Amino acid sequence: MTEFFLVLALAILLGWPLGRYLSAVMRGTPTPGDRLFNRIERPLYRLMGTHPRAGMSWRGYAGAFLLSNLVLAAFVWLVLVTQAWLPFNPDAVPNMRWDLALHTMVSFLTNTNQQHYAGQAQLSYFAHMTAIVALQVITPMMGLALVVATLRTLCDGRGPLPAQEEKAPGTAVDVGNYWVDVLRPTLRVMLPLCLLWSVLLTSQGVPATLAGGPVVAPVDVSVAMTEQKIPLGPVAPMVALKQLGTNGGGWYGPNSATPLENPTPLSNLLETLGLILLPVSVIFMIAGLTGRRRFAALVFGTMLTMSVASGAFAIWSEGSSSTAQDIALMEGKEVRFGAAASALWSALTTQTSNGSVNAMLDSAAPLTGLAAMANMLINAIWGGIGSGLQQFLVYLMLAVFLAGLMTGRTPELFGRKIEAPEVKLLALLVLLQPLVVLGFTAITLGLPSLAGTSNPGFHAISQVFYEYASAFANNGSGLEGLGDNSVWWNTTGSIALVAGRYPALIVPLLIAAMLARKRPAPEDSGSLQIETPTFACVLIAVILILTLLQFLPVLVLGPVADHLTLIAH
Repeated sequence: MTEFFLVLALAILLGWPLGRYLSAVMRGTPTPGDRLFNRIERPLYRLMGTHPRAGMSWRGYAGAFLLSNLVLAAFVWLVLVTQAWLPFNPDAVPNMRWDLALHTMVSFLTNTNQQHYAGQAQLSYFAHMTAIVALQVITPMMGLALVVATLRTLCDGRGPLPAQEEKAPGTAVDVGNYWVDVLRPTLRVMLPLCLLWSVLLTSQGVPATLAGGPVVAPVDVSVAMTEQKIPLGPVAPMVALKQLGTNGGGWYGPNSATPLENPTPLSNLLETLGLILLPVSVIFMIAGLTGRRRFAALVFGTMLTMSVASGAFAIWSEGSSSTAQDIALMEGKEVRFGAAASALWSALTTQTSNGSVNAMLDSAAPLTGLAAMANMLINAIWGGIGSGLQQFLVYLMLAVFLAGLMTGRTPELFGRKIEAPEVKLLALLVLLQPLVVLGFTAITLGLPSLAGTSNPGFHAISQVFYEYASAFANNGSGLEGLGDNSVWWNTTGSIALVAGRYPALIVPLLIAAMLARKRPAPEDSGSLQIETPTFACVLIAVILILTLLQFLPVLVLGPVADHLTLIAH
């Protein structure tokens, strides 16, 4: 627990000033380094055909988001299926199969980084740098842009669009400029921070080279092979991006469980801190962006409470539960870091939709797996950069509506009523998750030839359910041992990835635009007060009911039954 509180303390200590800087960047107010960054940004704005002060409606903003994703999707898929013929391929990596390339493209496009391949063996340096790493830089900032636009809209945006002379009910609100909202934090926050993290990781021994890997003799002379090629590459920059950008996809198949990605205790601390640094900073950004400090405190307090509870349960499960000492659970554990550090990482990587690992989750205690599944089903305990807060706003609006009904108060958010049209859209988002995750899980388990599970019984249910829950949550982690590189897994996984990403980002923006068209009502004694500890407790209860209870049967049949089986034996 000491390391857990150390990581949280460092994240809060660094996240507070970073969040204030991030709010200034997203508001376009003067910041240090403007002279340098403005010179870089101006030609890029001209290239994109936009102006920093040009506004967009919510439709224009969402349309630009989808257009940019379509262009990137086509480019990345083509790179993956032609990488054998492209430069920077010293290890002669072949082209990807179409379905694997599809899943890989969608996975990284949705900021998920779910990998059905081994990066060191199935991707060239060129594919890593131009396709994978490029998406790891841009897609987190896309999520940030969408949540910033949603918050702006809830707070009246940047005013009416230029074509409208004065604000009136029903007019379209200027939600911002999508291209600016993606470019500014990419250049001013993400890239400088990743450069710093990359240098720190390189100092700890993480490789950073374009040379081919060396060929060495195996240490164990009794093995059949006489030589082994050690795969290297520009690993440190990608590891920095995968941690800081809630990406999760590593250079190597074992991810940060291998010493080449995570060689020392200090590198492990840096990478663990990187899991939550920017998600925490985004929460601190709310105060400066909206001017509502008490609302930012509500969000932070609620997320922190759920994070501590989830993390403490995972650490207890891995270190002190009745199955913690089972020798079967040691396979896949990184003994350099110990059970507590492995459990902490598994908790934070699923709280933040990161998905990277420093020990194989398939080897975790069943109740640790239960904690990881619960984190992904909630998907708003810190969450991905931007996307986690966007999902939190969905729960918040539902909690406002339900609390208003229970107390007889008007269900209002920032002075605007939440009514039937908004609630129907919120219900659609809540129902989409079980329809996709449970639907695909049932079909896959019903057709064993498709499942590719390596374990019989209850653990097989966990493997399949976890894969789809991870895809829908845009997390990317998985229970290894699943034969997921097949046409079935690649195509259905891609559908789950898309279903979990785009509605969750766009629908809240639509709802915010619907609320912005309504005439604001002044707060009085009849208004529901949401910036209180009491409402925070109600909000946590709503989150648990809407997510965990509807998945309770599969959680009992999976990790809970797995836990009881280990106890019985």
